[in-house]
Amino acid sequence: MAKNVWVGLQIVGMVLVVASAQAVIRLLIDHSKSQVWGLLDWAPGGWGGQIVVLVVLAAAGAILADRSNNKVKLLEA
Repeated sequence: MAKNVWVGLQIVGMVLVVASAQAVIRLLIDHSKSQVWGLLDWAPGGWGGQIVVLVVLAAAGAILADRSNNKVKLLEA
């Protein structure tokens, strides 16, 4: 893939990390408020299920950003 594609995937990964981490912090502070505009209301387990989904999304975003960053470095070398 071209370098621009990897840079785009890196940006998507970082946006995913930032949005998920922010939602986790908000959910920890206010348990009753619906997070991410109600997109996680489907998660089983209520509050705990939503935390798990958000942490998994943050981890997936971090992995995507890291792997994309490594590919960009290899293409530049």
